[in-house]
Amino acid sequence: MHGAGGPPQGVGRARARCNDARVGRRMPSGVARDALAAGLAGAACSALPSTAWALLRGDDVLEGARAVGVMVLPHERRTPVLLITAGTVHLGISLAWSAVIAAVLPRRAEPGWGVAGALAIAALDLAVIGRRIPAIRALPQGRQWADHVAYGLTVGLVLRARRSG
Repeated sequence: MHGAGGPPQGVGRARARCNDARVGRRMPSGVARDALAAGLAGAACSALPSTAWALLRGDDVLEGARAVGVMVLPHERRTPVLLITAGTVHLGISLAWSAVIAAVLPRRAEPGWGVAGALAIAALDLAVIGRRIPAIRALPQGRQWADHVAYGLTVGLVLRARRSG
């Protein structure tokens, strides 16, 4: 029970522990700008491997984007709606992961560590989450892993360039 207007018992101590652990702290503005730049570049470049491979084989280059759209809107079949949805989701996820990567990536060997991080993300996205989603599971998996590597490499290269300049 707590007094009138006061927090429940123990909440003040919990907040102090969170502050001590730096939970909820803002990302420094330089890191946030780096993450934004890296995430935008990563989002733009991440589909290059699967798109190039699809073009070479004569496959549907929009298959992956439709799969992401269907993941969010499972009953939708209109390609324009699925592409807008997929683009929004893809950009949001790319920016979120770039913020994580920018915050934790060591200052040396950013491209290599970016690829390593992207492989961990791919394991989560494709092997853990994606296998439960039929539209994602149906995609050629090698291409999807290559797209993740392209994302991580791009994010790492942008971070290295921004940090060294």
